[in-house]
Amino acid sequence: MTPDITVIILTKNEEKNIEAAISSAKQISNRIIVIDSGSEDNTTFLAEKNGAEVFFHEWLGHAKQFNWALDNCDINTTWVFRLDADERISKELAQEINIKVKNTEVVGFEMRWRVYFMNKWIKHGGTHKPYFLRLFRFGRGKVEEKLMDEHIIVDGKVEKLEGDLIHYDYKGIDAWLSKHIWYSNLELSMYNSQMNMTGGNVKQKRKRSIYYKLPPFFRARLYFFFRYYIQMGFLDGREGKIFCFMQAYWYRYLVDAKIFEYNLQNK
Repeated sequence: MTPDITVIILTKNEEKNIEAAISSAKQISNRIIVIDSGSEDNTTFLAEKNGAEVFFHEWLGHAKQFNWALDNCDINTTWVFRLDADERISKELAQEINIKVKNTEVVGFEMRWRVYFMNKWIKHGGTHKPYFLRLFRFGRGKVEEKLMDEHIIVDGKVEKLEGDLIHYDYKGIDAWLSKHIWYSNLELSMYNSQMNMTGGNVKQKRKRSIYYKLPPFFRARLYFFFRYYIQMGFLDGREGKIFCFMQAYWYRYLVDAKIFEYNLQNK
């Protein structure tokens, strides 16, 4: 383990996740910072109990919250790792990080998600393909000011890692629905105000642009067909079908319904 990485975790009411997140972070760091935005459960107590430093900052969005941590938490390590409370650094990823950060000229590292849904690893449907940047040299990166799907933008060379960052946040279908209702509101706001913003992932921006040029509601059907059949989501069994169905016919259809309602109200 190297002490030259600071791990930053943003939280609100994450008592079910925070201990596992901190435990995984300790594989790569001696300093773990939790930026809490007003938890009403035992999140902050458990974070401090497990050795993290806890700071309070009023919630202004993922990007502003993380950038505030970069500017206000006296970070003196070479590297910073952004970890969500519902994520775990796999052992393979931790071992790779601890080796590669010691002798490298790159300024950032990209990795992939290993997504779990209903306690099953969803290996197909496109979930394990995209790379995203989470580890970067302090002072060489910031999070772009987007409402959602924000990226860390760095100045310099980026390298891909082989190990996975595990996304494990299934608290039941009700919690999943509530979380995605919140996401749908952010998606609506971004559709109206930030759709043309780009970031570290140009491919994602291009895909989003193409998607929103397709006919509303019908594009949700195409989204399901693409992820379930073309990207072989059906290979993940019943859990995979539920996951693809909920992502497309529930979440994406809900976003289109909100866009439709917004347009009606603002004619």
